[in-house]
Parts: sequence; structure tokens; C-alpha cells
Amino acid sequence: MFSLGSSHNYYLYRGNCDMRKSFDGLCGLVGSELGRVPTSGEVFVFLNRRRSHIKLLHWEYGGFVLYYKRLESGSFPLPKNPLSGSGINWSDLVLMVEGIQVIKSTQRKRFSL
Repeated sequence: MFSLGSSHNYYLYRGNCDMRKSFDGLCGLVGSELGRVPTSGEVFVFLNRRRSHIKLLHWEYGGFVLYYKRLESGSFPLPKNPLSGSGINWSDLVLMVEGIQVIKSTQRKRFSL
């Protein structure tokens, strides 16, 4: 069952990832490149060079879960405003996985009466 949500912390691996890597190889990247602990419960996001494949590595009670998605055409957009330390928020991850790229976003200023 898909158990990810806004309560998790998400970290994007900024390099190109070899999609042949599985649990152990991705855990090695998390520890050596991101400086994080793979069993912390955080979610780690990996993209290949063409950004047509995405993997999410997550530790749940009892073991690792690996989510994998391959696009038939196009590429996953990168988040515009990543958080510090290569972190991304839930809404950016959802937009990225769904292939939605925000071109322009404006917020109207609210006036108080």
C-alpha cells in the first residue's frame, strides 16, 4: 500500500542515478552522497540522466519500500524551489511524479478590512 504523505521528509539526489541500483546501492548513495541515514524513515528520490525514470526509497517498519515509475515519453520536471539540503516538499514531489510543471504562479495580495 502506498503510505507516503505530507508528514514525511523528502530528499532529492541531485546527481544522475543508475536505475539498475536496488535497495543496497541506493542506500549507499543515501549514506555517502546525501549524508543521511537510509533507515531514518525519510524518503529519498532518485532520477536517471534523462529524467524518464524515478525511484523513491523509503524505510517502513520491517523493511525498505522502493517505488519506481517509468515514463513512456517526456521527462520528470525538477522542483523550482528546493528546500535546503536538497530537500523537497510533498506538493513538489506530487507535481514531479505526475509530470506537472508550473510555469507561472502568482498569489494575489489580500487586503484586510
